[in-house]
Amino acid sequence: MKKKHSHKRLGLEHRRSKIGNGFVIFLLLLLGAFMAFPLYYTVIQSLKPSEELFQFPPRLYVVRPTTEHYTELFQLMSNLWVPFSRYLFNTLFVAILGTVLHVLLAGMAAYPLAKHNFPGREGLFNIILLGLMFVGQVTFLPTFIIISKLNMLNTYWAYLLPSIGASLGLFLIKQFIEQLPESILEAARLDGASEWRIYFQLVLPNIKPAILTVFIFQFVNIWNGLSKELVYDEQLKVVKVALEQISASNLYARMGSGMAGSVLLMIPPIVIFILMQRNVVETMTFAGMKEG
Repeated sequence: MKKKHSHKRLGLEHRRSKIGNGFVIFLLLLLGAFMAFPLYYTVIQSLKPSEELFQFPPRLYVVRPTTEHYTELFQLMSNLWVPFSRYLFNTLFVAILGTVLHVLLAGMAAYPLAKHNFPGREGLFNIILLGLMFVGQVTFLPTFIIISKLNMLNTYWAYLLPSIGASLGLFLIKQFIEQLPESILEAARLDGASEWRIYFQLVLPNIKPAILTVFIFQFVNIWNGLSKELVYDEQLKVVKVALEQISASNLYARMGSGMAGSVLLMIPPIVIFILMQRNVVETMTFAGMKEG
């Protein structure tokens, strides 16, 4: 009788686990669809002909797909008085250099915060955590004042300086470094290795997932968030600002071109994320863990 009861209980638990797993999968699919909807809608809008684009209520599908908005966008870009290649160069230069500088400085700052005891360490880290709570719109005014006082308005540094000091990268790298065994670092110190050598030859190779994750996040943040208020010289503007100017010059007539431009802007961050998504998952797992 006991065996029968145990078999029934196991069968009931197995059935419950299947139902629970199915419910979790359903919620994840629902959440994924909700997050992917803006991307889907932007792509659909960019493929609609003009008569469908202004239809009300708007349809969530396209009846007669067309690439006319992409063709129009490329024609408009070729007629700009500043070559579009200049906007593209500015964007890539700022995004790549800003990301590299941020990753380099964030890693070097995260190492002592994670593996060294010094006065004020906890207070300093709490300030860094506090910085995660504020978006760029909140800190724009003090950023503008600082950039202005440093005479960096209308220069590449107006793009780079606010990006280098972002808090998220430092936080993620610090949490990852904390998982490295202290015994390895102590052995290196006993062998006479300096802290610089320990960081570059021992720590850095073991935190590649965190480095790549921060690279992705920072590249996407810079690519999508470069401020046009700090730079007003047309020769220094980026692709995002150029596309906004094209669509804003005649909002209704060029709405489709604006959607096409949005799709093109989304492609590089999406490709980079797809190629490096495994590192993102691993880093986020470590970010929530603490050393025992």
